[in-house]
Amino acid sequence: MRAEILEGDRGTRLAVLVPETRRERMRGLLGSAPPGPGTGLLLERARSVHTLGMRSPITVVLLDADLRVRGTVELAPNRLLPPRPGVRHVLELGPGARVPVGERFHRRPR
Repeated sequence: MRAEILEGDRGTRLAVLVPETRRERMRGLLGSAPPGPGTGLLLERARSVHTLGMRSPITVVLLDADLRVRGTVELAPNRLLPPRPGVRHVLELGPGARVPVGERFHRRPR
């Protein structure tokens, strides 16, 4: 996995891992503790996610092609979030994470 920093135009700063292989994408956060504050998993070219087999909830941040936040969803374990119009990438954060709708992220290598 590749490590990156996402810096938001409203002050949010996140250290994220970006899966690079199909296997890493399929595994996602499965078998891991939920991300801690300020950390997460960025799934590029993903419009939906699931928490099947996970033990704890996650916050799902829905991003458009410009990495602008279109919405957030608290997703309980063993649930499926269907695709949403306009969503191009998905950011998985720990439960209760807050990211303002409309915030635009910029990528920085870590």
